[in-house]
Amino acid sequence: MAKKPFACSECHRIVPDPPTKNDPPQCHHCPSAMVTTDWSGYVVILHPHRSEVAQRLEIDSPGSYALKVNIR
Repeated sequence: MAKKPFACSECHRIVPDPPTKNDPPQCHHCPSAMVTTDWSGYVVILHPHRSEVAQRLEIDSPGSYALKVNIR
């Protein structure tokens, strides 16, 4: 079973794996934000300015996003 990637608690971006196993995962757009594997829903936005989904989610740059991120 594949491991679930991390998502940023601020911008909801799916965070790429860190370069090494010892590095903690971190969002490149929100470096101080928490990241978590407790998220659901997955959307890929290619053209945010032409996408109604991106407008509703207030997304302004292309990428992969979680629809809901749970922070405890």
